[in-house]
Amino acid sequence: MRSRVALALFITLAGAGALVWVLAGRRGQFSTAVLTAPVWLLSIAALLQLVSLVTRSEAWNFCMRAAGGSTSRRVVFRAAGMGSLASVLSAQLGVAARIGALRRTAPHTSPRIPTLVAAEVPIVVVEATLAALFAFTLIGPLGLPVWTPLPVIAGMGAVVFGLRRIARRRCSGFWGGLAAFRELQGRGRLVAFVLLGVLAQIGRNLLVLHAVGVNTSVFNAIAVLIVSVSLSPLPFGAGVGATATVLILGSHGLADTAAAGVLLTVTGTAAALCYAAWACGDHAIGVVRTRRAAALT
Repeated sequence: MRSRVALALFITLAGAGALVWVLAGRRGQFSTAVLTAPVWLLSIAALLQLVSLVTRSEAWNFCMRAAGGSTSRRVVFRAAGMGSLASVLSAQLGVAARIGALRRTAPHTSPRIPTLVAAEVPIVVVEATLAALFAFTLIGPLGLPVWTPLPVIAGMGAVVFGLRRIARRRCSGFWGGLAAFRELQGRGRLVAFVLLGVLAQIGRNLLVLHAVGVNTSVFNAIAVLIVSVSLSPLPFGAGVGATATVLILGSHGLADTAAAGVLLTVTGTAAALCYAAWACGDHAIGVVRTRRAAALT
């Protein structure tokens, strides 16, 4: 865990240095784009990211319960709030922090760690399927062949089919985390919450891009999100937003798109901090109430 944090911090700093080098000579344009972005617009963007975090937490709650857990929603959301802050540095750190927090606070009502790790898979598969369906948005910005989305969609279809077969045949241990694939009742709710979270992130991308003067289409905002999510497992740290926006929209102006990427990171971090602050505060209140109840008895 410590080595991953150190690596994520190192690459974040290295990415920041590379960004400064690339923007040499464009500092004025970059600063203007960042400083003139309306605060109220950025606040809405942060709120949309918070909506995305909460809806994903609800999707995780469904997968955890399908896997045999009985932890209350409040405790699950607390753990998700702590994980959201760690995910700013790395997606793997976010998963590890979320699972670790849940196991520490609810060791008897939550599934074991391997099962919780597998319970992430249904959410990731839904997100990846949505990304595959909109892979055509990457053709123009990345110069990909026109037929690229077809094998991607076919591959995701094969993955979903294979995982559903595994979930039906194996129900214990690690494979128990795939139980959400077997749950007919509530599966639509899982997809709906993941989709709502994705739409909130697309809206955030559009708001931030327009805030710095990059007037682009919703398809480019989707492409930025797909690249951001694709890069999140890599140790790019907090530099994912800037990297994704420059890759997709660099032709619209390097300084403006880099500024949008930085503001995406800022609004995402602000939302994660708010969620984590609520999680810590709610946990502290719960501890105080438990101690008072114990004292009264």
